[in-house]
Amino acid sequence: MGNEVDVRAWLRDRGAETIEHPGGTLFAHLCRVQARLAELGHDADVQSAGLAHAAYGTDGFDLALLDWKDRSTLRELIGADAEALVYLYGACDRGRSWQRLATTREVADRFTGQVVRLDPAQLTPFIELSIANELDVIEQDHTLADKHGEYFRNLFAAWATATSAPLAQHIHRLLG
Repeated sequence: MGNEVDVRAWLRDRGAETIEHPGGTLFAHLCRVQARLAELGHDADVQSAGLAHAAYGTDGFDLALLDWKDRSTLRELIGADAEALVYLYGACDRGRSWQRLATTREVADRFTGQVVRLDPAQLTPFIELSIANELDVIEQDHTLADKHGEYFRNLFAAWATATSAPLAQHIHRLLG
């Protein structure tokens, strides 16, 4: 598995430092998400996924650094488990998946149209990556809390059974 320096260099080579994103650049956002996952005590694979989570684009940020069909490139850089989480995050059709995710553990894949069922060990890392991403965006642009705070409060409440206590406390501090 590549180390953090290699991943950051790869992101820079892909232009992540030049892509605008709330709080500055996509690169800065990716680094903040990784740092939050580290603070929450997630392992190196989840942290690597946090650093590369937008590699294939997302349902909320459609710019991709790498075509999702070229998964082996990212897999070689961050490892199979981390890449699988990045793929899942990028492929997630949020409208079809997010509201019932904690109970169904099902993610609709926006790339293939298939529905995958997460095993229980995959659920919390996926949900916490999703929350870490959204909280960072809200922290960088406080108008989003006013605009979408109710939606995220309800969504994160629906995910509470799969959310760690430290992250739940952070959600409460930020969104009430």
